[in-house]
Amino acid sequence: MGIFSKTAEFLKDRLSKTRDKISSSLASVLSFGRKIDDALLNELEETLISDDLGVETTEKLIGDLREAYRSRKISQSQEIIPFLKEHMKSYWPLEDRQLRTAPSGPTVILVAGVNGTGKTTSIAKLGYIFHRNGKKVIVAACDTFRAAAVEQLTIWAERIGVQIVKHQAGSDPAAVAYDACDAALARGVDILILDTAGRLHTKKDLMLQLTKIRDVVAKKIPGAPHEVLLVLDATTGQNAISQAQLFTEAINLTGIFLAKLDGTARGGIVIAIKEKLDIPVKFIGLGEKPEDIAEFDPGNFVEALFAPANHTK
Repeated sequence: MGIFSKTAEFLKDRLSKTRDKISSSLASVLSFGRKIDDALLNELEETLISDDLGVETTEKLIGDLREAYRSRKISQSQEIIPFLKEHMKSYWPLEDRQLRTAPSGPTVILVAGVNGTGKTTSIAKLGYIFHRNGKKVIVAACDTFRAAAVEQLTIWAERIGVQIVKHQAGSDPAAVAYDACDAALARGVDILILDTAGRLHTKKDLMLQLTKIRDVVAKKIPGAPHEVLLVLDATTGQNAISQAQLFTEAINLTGIFLAKLDGTARGGIVIAIKEKLDIPVKFIGLGEKPEDIAEFDPGNFVEALFAPANHTK
């Protein structure tokens, strides 16, 4: 979309702790002039797994690395990091990462996630960035189970200058979604973002409610929801994968908003999610302010993960 201003340098700063951890751990394995052999590759495999790349992803990377060494595409240990970078960057083709939009009428974005992931804040960031770039936005407070959730979204809507559709606490979430679709159509809205309850992904009845919301929206607006985003807390590590698996079974996820990627997170989980589930990360949250959002760029992300500490400002 080209509407985000976060730079690669900013991303490097935000990922400094993750970057320093990966850089230092790899440096200890890939000492200058070290010979590529089974011992080195086994150490490298353990290092990547500990950095949250996941077992499956790491096994694939190490397998490709072994094959590159056997075929003489690489021959020295200092060639390993460039090899890993290029492979990681190739996991996310541009067409997978682009936001799906409606050909006409409102684009509907359904947002899900468990409590504590930063879901409502992430919705506010999306609303802010669209509104700042001239889009007419409505947010819908479909998390009616908690009065505090409706209040929080209302405060955010006022702060970022977008419209909100809400009902009283305890109302049917699908009814809110229905009215929000009506409002979006009647008011000529460009973007409709639906907040949903912070559901425990192990609760079957709550997951069914999410499915109901999706189905209501699909009947009101052709092709909707155009995007179904799961907000994941980047600090949760491998548990994020199990959440994504269960949510996509209920509502067919089209993308992930990776929240709280603020320097304390282990960024390797992004790579593990793509390899395990083939669900692209589309947005990343880099802080608490509305403008702390970026489109996921694999080139910048991978370079930020591997950048030496003295590259930051």
